[in-house]
Amino acid sequence: MSLTREVGSERLLRVASPCGRTRATVDLRGGGLHSLSVDGEPLVHTYVPAGPVPDCSGSLLFPWPNRVRSGRWEHDGVQHQLEVNEPELGNANHGVVRDATFLVDSAGAECVTVSTVVEPRPGYPFEVSLSTTYTADEAGVRVDHTIQNRSAQPAPVALGTHPYVRVGTAPVRDLRLTVLATRHLPVDAALIPVRDEQVDESVDLRGGQLLAGRELNACYHGLEAVGETYRHVLAASDGRAVELWTDRSFAYVQVYVTGVFPDPVLGTVEAIAVEPMTAPPDALNSGRGLCWLAPGAAWALCWGLRARGW
Repeated sequence: MSLTREVGSERLLRVASPCGRTRATVDLRGGGLHSLSVDGEPLVHTYVPAGPVPDCSGSLLFPWPNRVRSGRWEHDGVQHQLEVNEPELGNANHGVVRDATFLVDSAGAECVTVSTVVEPRPGYPFEVSLSTTYTADEAGVRVDHTIQNRSAQPAPVALGTHPYVRVGTAPVRDLRLTVLATRHLPVDAALIPVRDEQVDESVDLRGGQLLAGRELNACYHGLEAVGETYRHVLAASDGRAVELWTDRSFAYVQVYVTGVFPDPVLGTVEAIAVEPMTAPPDALNSGRGLCWLAPGAAWALCWGLRARGW
């Protein structure tokens, strides 16, 4: 394992499958997946590794994913105020590690483990660690996380990740997304859930829906498992597909379609984020999906991306 030495990319680590079919890079800024390809075809959108990660591409969302209304939440009668990093909506969004510099715990040709510690701070008076291992195989990448509470009291944690999935160079207009979910969480103007409803034709993705040109930013749950995993599939018209699989810890998934992703080669393009999450937006207030880890306790969970039909 070696750091790349291209201009502006010293923070990237490379992994590859034994036969070199799969190649990926991990960004030490935020610890997220920067790129992933199989047979030279991309499975995720990538970005220029200079400055902040654009549009949360590949980011790890910890110790909570998505938004906390006004950055405020209460526990045991104590009011907590997080930093509001989404001023246009007035929320604390996507945790606190997106700009953290992760440490390299171990590195090999096929896998790398990076980690960070969230120290107590205003709004989150807990110390928790996140260790993440990326392992390349012949079809894609597996991602294993371990979260540990290093505090003297129980700590609330949740985790998400934010890949913009693609199927090689297939046009977005041809892609269909399948998410086997029966329920979704409608939101208000601040993108905070206000109801819990069954999916209807406007948001139902169970049959594989074309997403090009659609405005979609929806959180799904009531997921149908296949064995011990949830599987979300983005498919092209030529039969190729990318499957984002998770263990059952990731009981929620956010689907976000943007028309302004900054692709380093193509310029501004449409892109589809499929974001597995262990808890929905505003979980610090609702408590839904929130895991309260006991002092010293650890939580292991995993997900991955793999090519199908390649």
